[in-house]
Amino acid sequence: MNPRLHIAIIVDGNRRYAKKKGLLPWKGHEAGAEKFRKFMDWSKELGVKEMTLYTFSLKNFKRPKLEVDKLLDIFRRYFEELKKDKRIHEDKIKIRFLGKIDMFPNDIRNQMQELIDMTKEYNNYIVNFCMAYDGRAEIIDAVKTISKKVKEGELETEKITEEIFANNLYMADEPDIMIRTSGEQRISGFLLWQMSYTELFFLDKMWPEIEREDLKQIIDEFNKRHRRFGG
Repeated sequence: MNPRLHIAIIVDGNRRYAKKKGLLPWKGHEAGAEKFRKFMDWSKELGVKEMTLYTFSLKNFKRPKLEVDKLLDIFRRYFEELKKDKRIHEDKIKIRFLGKIDMFPNDIRNQMQELIDMTKEYNNYIVNFCMAYDGRAEIIDAVKTISKKVKEGELETEKITEEIFANNLYMADEPDIMIRTSGEQRISGFLLWQMSYTELFFLDKMWPEIEREDLKQIIDEFNKRHRRFGG
């Protein structure tokens, strides 16, 4: 069993869940946010030490303006509640945000920074929110950062390694498990570099429908797999 299990999640199906229930699209996102609170508790109980959630992609900005505005309001409410959540301090949970954060309104960026600052010394658990995220954009940004270091003489081209490249990504950590809900069986540009050897699991359930037993079954199956890492 991995002593520091890292799970990545594509939280897919919120809109389809709302449609299935006859609700407005953003009501599905609200249900998804509520599910994440429960998922945090289940993860802690089942030994997960790090979670990376594909919360909001770059392409999500292209959705109808009303839906995007409602989503931003959900983030505002949720981040404010997260700042006041005693579990963050009791369990020493580090909060990080990965992606093109500058694309969000100032008030949301400020909330993100507050959460980063107030939890930066914590390391018992880590929660990474991928916001305005795209895996190809992450790799391109890493290339630009490394190119600048080479140009400015901080780094020699022949000394660029996989480790150096990874350390210039938004996140160097590599997930053990990736879960995608809603029945889609693709990674949609999520953590393209980091998931080279990640074990993939696809659920037919929408994200708001996932339950503790689903997560437990995935972890149990993961622990039975023999990970070869290319060998």
